[in-house]
Amino acid sequence: MFANAARAAGKAADVGSRLAASARERSIAALLDEMDRAGIALGVVTGRANSVLGSIPNDDLRAIVARHPGRFVAFAGIDATDRHRALAEIGAATGSGFRGVSIEPGLYPDPWHLDDARLYPLYARCEERNLVVLLMSGGNAGPDPTHSSPEHVDRVARDFPALRIVAGHGNWPWVCEIIHVCYRRPNLWLSPDVYLNPMLPGAREYVAAANGFMARRFLFGSAYPFSALEDAVRFMRALPFRPEVLGLVMRDNARRLLGLDGGEASP
Repeated sequence: MFANAARAAGKAADVGSRLAASARERSIAALLDEMDRAGIALGVVTGRANSVLGSIPNDDLRAIVARHPGRFVAFAGIDATDRHRALAEIGAATGSGFRGVSIEPGLYPDPWHLDDARLYPLYARCEERNLVVLLMSGGNAGPDPTHSSPEHVDRVARDFPALRIVAGHGNWPWVCEIIHVCYRRPNLWLSPDVYLNPMLPGAREYVAAANGFMARRFLFGSAYPFSALEDAVRFMRALPFRPEVLGLVMRDNARRLLGLDGGEASP
């Protein structure tokens, strides 16, 4: 997806952002410097499997986390089209420090919806293992808008009430609709990342939800490398979050979700 830096930069500009310099340089050292300048203590890195956008192997994530202790946590990328291998990957994730899994079924060469019955054994295993599930459920989540339609997320959250689900990309552009689903499903979290950019429609509604009932289930995300990290933080701080909510969104909610406060991850 990011092999062509000029194309990636153009896509970032389409959503009012700019490609991170470290991505152009393909430099982890530059990324760490960018994190420090932006005041980001810890980054969440996600795998990608069997995706039309490319591949990010879980072994690469293990190496990144091991080489930079305390700076990254990982979510394993899962290819649900090979169910037995996917279940094995979830088991391996449980035992090797991963905090969750990332599932992007709308991006398979033969796309699925998020509530496809073939995904349910994986959701059940993640629920059993207390792993967070990050769903690709917004933006270009599939070949047509139905792949980001919020009723698919709602059904998964309904059928697995103990499963902690993060709607990646905030289920944009269905902003009010996914906020309604969050109101119905207390196990659903929102991370709008680049789609919280004030240049895009929906930012006001996201902020209203975070300032209200979503205060403890709303997460900062950068969508790196689509957004330079300092830009992402600046966009967040410019939005009218209540001061006590901003600290939750930028730090405390993620620490609680990921179990980084000395205990297991908790709802």
